[in-house]
Amino acid sequence: MKQLADVRDDVDSFDAIARLLHDAEETLDVLGEEAGAAEEVDRSLTEVSTRLDALDLAANFDREYDDHGAIVTIHAGAGGVDAADWTQMLARMYLRWAEQKNFQTLVAEESPAEEAGLKSITFFVRGRNAYGMLESERGVHRLVRISPFDQQHRRHTSFASVDVVPEVESGEAVDVEIKPEDLRIETFKSGGAGGQYVNKTESAIRITHTPTGIVVASQQERSQIQNRDVAMNILRAKLVQREMEEREQKLAELRGERRANEWGSQIRSYVLQPYTMVKDHRTNVDTSNATAVLEGAIDPFIWPYLQQRHRLSA
Repeated sequence: MKQLADVRDDVDSFDAIARLLHDAEETLDVLGEEAGAAEEVDRSLTEVSTRLDALDLAANFDREYDDHGAIVTIHAGAGGVDAADWTQMLARMYLRWAEQKNFQTLVAEESPAEEAGLKSITFFVRGRNAYGMLESERGVHRLVRISPFDQQHRRHTSFASVDVVPEVESGEAVDVEIKPEDLRIETFKSGGAGGQYVNKTESAIRITHTPTGIVVASQQERSQIQNRDVAMNILRAKLVQREMEEREQKLAELRGERRANEWGSQIRSYVLQPYTMVKDHRTNVDTSNATAVLEGAIDPFIWPYLQQRHRLSA
């Protein structure tokens, strides 16, 4: 049913483009040189161009899990309280981006830092090709700014790492097996705002997969059962991602390729002082409108990355 809905969306997109072009043609035939005709046609052609760009982008999502939802985890790196604040800023950026795409989001777990910001956060982004797009964000993100936490107003550099894995449904056929005896399951109390909002029951779940050492948690749902399902979903996704990475590494070794480990490399810099610029170090795409990027405008970085990836894999 999901595949059928996706195909219908594609057909509807092509039909909409055909209608726009037909309307533009009729406008020229009927109104010709009359005032306002050219502007109306220009608006139609601009919309056609936007829709064609979206279809062109979607055509790149041909890998196994590209059309799936994404599970995003952000960890604060070097930089102390600024890194924790940067982690929260990045989470807001991706959640705003998802909102603009009309994608559904669900925060599974977040760990507040002592002074401000977050030590880490994990959330779901559900929508067509969410993983295919957000996979480009995996890596280390660097922030340079005048620290709001420094009384001497000095410039600080902080880091946060972003990991993205595809969401895999429980009934979906995958190459990984999760044995109950390999799981260590712990319960704990979910965090809260304090006072009457403190969760007094141990509804949060933490699962450790002992063979790999992968630890996942969920604390946002109301019951242990719901949090367990969410945590198992995250674990399944991380194991699938691990399997994919091992497969790609073996193929790279067979081809004699040497690829940088994106997780340990700096993929993008966000400079807010003394000037504003966001630059992707993989594609050399940059923009001076850092405010728009931090409000979710990351598409200008995703598209060049996808084009580059396809050139390298061709």
